[in-house]
Amino acid sequence: MPMLTHHLPRILCALLLVGSGGIAGAQTLNGFDLSERAILLEEIQRGGPPRDAIPALTDPEFLTARAVRKLHDEDRVLGVYRNGIAKAYPLGIMNYHEVVNDRFAGEPIAVTYCPLCFSGVAFEATGDDDARRFFGVSGLLYNSDVLLYDQATESLWSQIAAQAVTGPRRGEKLTTIPVANTTWGAWRAEHPDTQVLSRNTSYARNYDLDPYAAYAEDDALMFPVRFRVQGMHPKTPVLGIRINDTARAYPFPNFPQSGRFHLEEDLAGTPVTVWIDADAQTGRVFGADGEEIPSLIAYWFAWFTFHPETERYTGDPAPQRIEG
Repeated sequence: MPMLTHHLPRILCALLLVGSGGIAGAQTLNGFDLSERAILLEEIQRGGPPRDAIPALTDPEFLTARAVRKLHDEDRVLGVYRNGIAKAYPLGIMNYHEVVNDRFAGEPIAVTYCPLCFSGVAFEATGDDDARRFFGVSGLLYNSDVLLYDQATESLWSQIAAQAVTGPRRGEKLTTIPVANTTWGAWRAEHPDTQVLSRNTSYARNYDLDPYAAYAEDDALMFPVRFRVQGMHPKTPVLGIRINDTARAYPFPNFPQSGRFHLEEDLAGTPVTVWIDADAQTGRVFGADGEEIPSLIAYWFAWFTFHPETERYTGDPAPQRIEG
């Protein structure tokens, strides 16, 4: 377990220090009914705090790129471009909220982040009945990944699996949309007119402090996961993509340390182009029609535990450098 600074807010101290308490035999936890579920009961873990102690944002404020003062080029953000609108969500803020219930030209979108997995995922947030879904943070984990909940049914949703695992919605899938896990400098260069999530959240948090910095370097996990594999540091960042039943991971250390590259790949009979920016440690995936396909940047352990059948890119074939 990483060393923690005494400056951490009490909520995150609880998250990081309580440890991995299983709930075998319990049918409720944090106020959620777990009697109807699609995963094993013992795979649901206490993260530490009760639900909503890590507060989701439901009425976010945004700044223009020029108005941002406390964001450096190397700082990481989640970037979403949707309906002609670009927005950046700094990880310094997402560490403390994990969910932003947002809108893009009126379309409800939930932007989520799990610091334990380094995973940013965005979903369409309109249900079958066309009602907007509001997501919160349950305080529970599955495979070390945050379990979200929807306020209408209190079903629990796995962020990485994008699927409900308990409650009335269990088994239902969410529709993911492309989200970039990248640097502020790279996102701003691509989207100079981007909006940026404001620190004016009405919550007293030190958004300059990264409570997970030591955790990212440690090879130990804080919570159990179903599948583990040796041979690579578990916190190695990878770009992962799954098409049908074929999953493939692209570890960033297997690319040159600097520059932009592309690979022409075939996944499950589907031709795709994998684009890598080694300087920003980010990547994207495009189909033959040029449309971006949702992918996931996450720690290797997180990708593998949800995709134990995954293939892994080892550097062969060599990527093609993009000039200019």
